[in-house]
Amino acid sequence: MAKSILIINGPNLNLLGSREPHIYGSLTLAQLEQACIDHAQERGLQAECFQSNHEGELLDAIHAAAGKHDAIIINAGAYSHTSVGIRDALSGVALPVYEVHLSNVHAREPFRHHSHISAIAKAVICGLGLRGYLASIDAIAEC
Repeated sequence: MAKSILIINGPNLNLLGSREPHIYGSLTLAQLEQACIDHAQERGLQAECFQSNHEGELLDAIHAAAGKHDAIIINAGAYSHTSVGIRDALSGVALPVYEVHLSNVHAREPFRHHSHISAIAKAVICGLGLRGYLASIDAIAEC
């Protein structure tokens, strides 16, 4: 059975393609998700994508990943910087976590410089746009 990855995108990522394209690019969320699914399949993996603007729904998706998926790639958006609950859920399901940000959060506002997720992530990639997601998929395929 192929390894399975859950790719989670948090608040406002549903606006990709129209939200601040000078920061996030012109790729839509649907295009990003399809690129990830295709890339995973090319590497013999299965990928499922989930996006929500609601913290509780993100927590539920993380909890449901236990026993179903082998790893999580997460761009928790603004919740990266504010949500101990998401960090605890990720830690609680005991799956490898790869944190991704489309933009370089360290070159932006100071409140974006700290992520609650980074300390428990196997890897953190920021500033590479879609390539950060694809690199995370490659890393999971190599494990």
